[in-house]
Amino acid sequence: MSTFKAPKGTYDLIPPYSAKYLAVRDAISGPLRLSGYGYVETPGFEDVDLFARGVGESTDIVTKEMYTLTTKGGANLALRPEGTASVLRAALEANLHKAGGLPVKLWYSGSYYRYERPQKGRYRHFSQVGAEAIGAEDPALDAELIILADQAYRTLGLRNFRILLNSLGDKECRPVYREALQAFLGGLDLDEETVRRAEINPLRVLDDKRAEVQKQLVGAPMLRDYLCDACKAYHEEVRALITAAGVAFEDDEKLVRGLDYYTRTTFEFVHDGLGSQSAVGGGGRYDGLSEMIGGPALPSVGWALGVDRTVLALEAEGVELDIPPATSVFAVALGEAKPVLFGLVTELRKAGVAADISYGGKGLKGAMKDANRSGARFAIVAGDRDLAEGVVQLKDMESGEQSPVTVTDVVALLRTKLA
Repeated sequence: MSTFKAPKGTYDLIPPYSAKYLAVRDAISGPLRLSGYGYVETPGFEDVDLFARGVGESTDIVTKEMYTLTTKGGANLALRPEGTASVLRAALEANLHKAGGLPVKLWYSGSYYRYERPQKGRYRHFSQVGAEAIGAEDPALDAELIILADQAYRTLGLRNFRILLNSLGDKECRPVYREALQAFLGGLDLDEETVRRAEINPLRVLDDKRAEVQKQLVGAPMLRDYLCDACKAYHEEVRALITAAGVAFEDDEKLVRGLDYYTRTTFEFVHDGLGSQSAVGGGGRYDGLSEMIGGPALPSVGWALGVDRTVLALEAEGVELDIPPATSVFAVALGEAKPVLFGLVTELRKAGVAADISYGGKGLKGAMKDANRSGARFAIVAGDRDLAEGVVQLKDMESGEQSPVTVTDVVALLRTKLA
């Protein structure tokens, strides 16, 4: 056993379980790749101020959960706690918004880091797939992203998830609501930290999960009553487009995402089979974020879906993914037959067939155990006598049937059988 273990709150992905994560990532990104979204990859760490400005200095992410470090040169960096700020920074740095028509559509996949109390579904290192549409203010973009996420989940076989939808207003109407909410919160018996949060961003208090806080929020002013006509019209168009696409959603007037940059459309995907960590993903519109981090005005919208929690949701529903076997053909070489079978395995791989071979000079019994463990559909077995006759033995691992096949024909035959 190793002296070292994975740090608390993290995990290793190892076969065969890791295949689920790869399948989930592929399924989530599939609809994006068919909808004009190009892949972007950003560093695992960024300037601390990128997240402080973008995510929000009052958020738990910035105040409590970021992993920060100071380099030998004195730079203050943070392991990325979320993807949107990094992707927008990368797009601005590369001047993608000047390269052609807007929006710039990007998708990403990677690991993110937050210092949280570890529990099932909440880790200090977690995986997400995200999408951002940068540079256009259009209800159709908001609807498109919600529909694509719904499509991804249904492609995976998930059924018991819900989409919660709300509008957070914009720079015209939200300040009026903010003032009303702060006045309401000022009359409550809140702890010092919550009072400070209410002064910086009172909407964050609505997101507080503590029962003693939620109890006091009964009767709080609702944002829907303060939306300007433009925000109301925008939100109604988003709702209409989603409805027309046959995607079910629930209006949730209390929905407030945990990041400060959201405006107007905000949404969350929840799964009722996950207990307290029910959110499997979410996102919304963030029209002012570009300006917050020093860029031009670029109204944008995006989401991030948790790979970890999506896997847990699949398990909660008992969904088994159709994951192809890692190995379709396994070669067992006896005597001096290894160079020939190794060559056949190489040919099979070039032909797109997943193939492997027994290593370590094992005998027939040990090598066939390897073949069984591999999950291969067929085994190629050959020894000196077989090769002298120009054949290999092809064994069907399901039926147990075995027959000789000429060496020159075996690759073509296997491709046909596995097609």
